Amino acid sequence: MAEGNDMTINFLMLGRTQTGKSAAGNTLLGSYDFQSHLSPSSVTTRCSLGRSSRVLGIIRRNGCELALRIQILDTPSYPHSSLSKEQVQHEVRRALAQHFREGLHLALLVLRADLPLCPDDNEQIIQFIQELLGPTWKDFTAVLLTHADKAEEAGFSEDAYLHSASNTLLSLLSLVQHKYIFLDNQKNIIKEERATILRKLLDFIRENDHQRLLPKHTKG
Repeated sequence: MAEGNDMTINFLMLGRTQTGKSAAGNTLLGSYDFQSHLSPSSVTTRCSLGRSSRVLGIIRRNGCELALRIQILDTPSYPHSSLSKEQVQHEVRRALAQHFREGLHLALLVLRADLPLCPDDNEQIIQFIQELLGPTWKDFTAVLLTHADKAEEAGFSEDAYLHSASNTLLSLLSLVQHKYIFLDNQKNIIKEERATILRKLLDFIRENDHQRLLPKHTKG
């Protein structure tokens, strides 16, 4: 995970079409590695890897500052407008085995804060992630609630939003041990806000004792 004064963290982006998954990946990277635009169909059909430049001022170890490098694997959405669940899972497993041989630190499930999470959708995505990552998926999954700016425009603070959230969403957040982050999709994330988000994600990884989920190899 670390070489010299560098630490590399591996993230996997998961989510439905038009949740802001690729845009969230770009925010975390601090660049525009992933294609992101409005479309009536699923945009991403192949996994792609984005790498950040060295990020300073985020983490220290034994009194020394470490340079953080972020690697993000963007994935086809599920459900997908043209790929089956099995095709999406096969593509993600292939890419995990290719790019994250040393393991995955955290899968980031992207949900829209401005849309309700329905029970059927929740069951579908949980089954998808569990089949993809295995029985310990809850330890290696956090939720990114995108379009938080729209919830704020409607008068919801983060606490008020969660107080009014559906039992379905609250149950999901409980499953992943309340690892969640609100993300604003409207404005460009400034350096300080990005640093705050990255620190929260690193806290989640620390809570998991820096464990990594090793990818399952797939044929073909």
